[in-house]
Amino acid sequence: MNNAVNLFNSNLAEIKITYRNKQKFSDMQRVNSSKDAVDVLRSVWSDQIEYREEFAVICLNRANRVLGYSFISSGGLAGTVVDAKVVFQIALKSNASSIILAHNHPSGNKQPSDPDINLTKKMKQAGELLDLPVLDHVILTSETYYSLADEGDI
Repeated sequence: MNNAVNLFNSNLAEIKITYRNKQKFSDMQRVNSSKDAVDVLRSVWSDQIEYREEFAVICLNRANRVLGYSFISSGGLAGTVVDAKVVFQIALKSNASSIILAHNHPSGNKQPSDPDINLTKKMKQAGELLDLPVLDHVILTSETYYSLADEGDI
């Protein structure tokens, strides 16, 4: 039975999944509220908050400690494209137990648009299938924020 493929000499693409945490769990920031999430987001958000719409995800462990964050996309003044597959790749790669979605509105208007609400619903459904809940979707402006969870929109 020498029909086994020798993977070391194969032309197959190798897929590796890595996540390296450089902090002790006790040193990780804890997110217990939308305000905590906003504090984390503001600490990493680019200086483009009033110029270009960007979308990010925060990955949390079971104790709501921040495993990490990732910027998913960057767009123009009125929007950015968000691929759910990319969001959940990041979450799964970090072994997250839950996620918080975030994007900014360069206009300064913190109210969610219909596309924002539709995207949140789509992500929430995908998270439910993966047993990876979407806890919140935060919309940042340079001065304030809107939490879809706080306002009952999620």
